[in-house]
Amino acid sequence: MHPSLLHNGEIRRTSDLLISPGQTGFMNGWGVFSTLRVYDGVLFAFARHYDRMKHDAELMHVPFALPADELQRQLLKLVQANHAANATLRVSIVRNRGGLFEGTGIRFDADLVAFTADLAKWGEGVRLYYVPNARHAGSPFAGTKVTSWSHNLTWYEEAHQRGFDEVVLLNEHGQVSECTSANIFALFGDQVVTPPLSSSGCLPGVTRGLLLEEIKIPGLTIREGGLTPKELESADQVFITSTTRNLLPVLEIDGRSLRQAPQQLGRLQRAFTEYQAGYAARHLASRETVNT
Repeated sequence: MHPSLLHNGEIRRTSDLLISPGQTGFMNGWGVFSTLRVYDGVLFAFARHYDRMKHDAELMHVPFALPADELQRQLLKLVQANHAANATLRVSIVRNRGGLFEGTGIRFDADLVAFTADLAKWGEGVRLYYVPNARHAGSPFAGTKVTSWSHNLTWYEEAHQRGFDEVVLLNEHGQVSECTSANIFALFGDQVVTPPLSSSGCLPGVTRGLLLEEIKIPGLTIREGGLTPKELESADQVFITSTTRNLLPVLEIDGRSLRQAPQQLGRLQRAFTEYQAGYAARHLASRETVNT
């Protein structure tokens, strides 16, 4: 984590004492969050992150009245304070009131907290294993990105303890849902398939959404579709996606090596990084126009 953070509109030091046990959301994981990629000083796909947070905050009864342009302004102030032009940024909205153990003297209905960190190095690919019954697709809260993240952290830690990198979370029907912090895709010939939001229980990842809606590659169709573990293992290529990883190949699952299609995956990776660079260039040019 970089030395400065954003707390309710103010730049503070990460060593500052800013929360109390009486803030309900910090004790109970009652909040929403998103992780953004800072690309050349631009908050990549910011509108998508903002819209998802607003949706999830409404569903979870988390107060979130800050307009998009004001949140973006505050987050860019943090980026500048940390000299974090190319970094990872985490922003959370955490509810402060409610429940039996609400504290006294609380000033805000919710706290906004954001911080930045260096980009992680993920290596050439990942090794996964299955965790059954880890997502409940039928839950009304399926697909929400909430700060109650301990299950994911536990599975991620156990994966590393066992010599793996991540896990494939299966839902109550035994279908593939996602990883703890990434969506998953499988390539079958000219079809690129990812589990559907409506029935898998996966999160609507921003990188996932961009691949489905914005990235166009001649000869390839990117779509939603149900996946079983057997189907996943029969794919020509499996890869995971996230804001911090972009597109990263899956090398094996449960110790079984998977087929690799580096040419097709390379086309997808290049198309995504070109989209990323174009997005940043357009937003930098727009910002310069406003400032002149």
